[in-house]
Amino acid sequence: MKDRITIEGRDGTFYAHIARPKTLPASAVVVLQELFGVNADIRKTCDELAEQGFVAVAPDLFWRQEPGVDLSVTSEADWQHGLRLYQAYDRDAGVRDINDTLDTVAKLPECTGKIAVQGYCLGALMTFLTAVRCHVDAAVAYHGADTERYLGEVDNLSAPLLMHLGEEDEFISKPAQAEIKTAIAGKPNATVYSYPGQRHAFARHNGAHYDAAAAALANERTSEFLHQRLR
Repeated sequence: MKDRITIEGRDGTFYAHIARPKTLPASAVVVLQELFGVNADIRKTCDELAEQGFVAVAPDLFWRQEPGVDLSVTSEADWQHGLRLYQAYDRDAGVRDINDTLDTVAKLPECTGKIAVQGYCLGALMTFLTAVRCHVDAAVAYHGADTERYLGEVDNLSAPLLMHLGEEDEFISKPAQAEIKTAIAGKPNATVYSYPGQRHAFARHNGAHYDAAAAALANERTSEFLHQRLR
């Protein structure tokens, strides 16, 4: 399939969705999913990144538990399914999988070798963990719940990091947001943007809390950041 590549990981083989820009070779963005798998929202994000000139690759993070997860954000049954996968997800193993994805993408003939990670919710947490544990050229995290639990690793952050937080995020408390901002503030290459009045996943296509203006601002900041860092 033209829109899939195989990742030969150290722990096993899994697939990733890929969207290619018109002009190649290009720098790449590895897109990290929410608890809904590589669903329509993540594939659309990949298409948008390809339209901006990047090779976009979204690995199947849940391949160990259930390969090919593709859940709907509007189905309560799918939410519960995704939450079960999220709660059982091995984050340390996930970082290995993402690192294997980065290695694979770097070797693609259509990639220049410059790579960023960009994630949402679970994927945003995994973006932070990847940025502090692996080599990437840039990292973008949208509303990464649980990030505050890993702030002890922030001294290992060398990649430029951009983080987006909705101030009314029901999954990231105000104290947690304050902790994140304080920890990130000490890093010269990291920026946290706060969005007043915004709840969790305000930038998700067709999400319950989608806010067009806030999403456009966040995505514009992301695009500018990626083009600057991956030139």
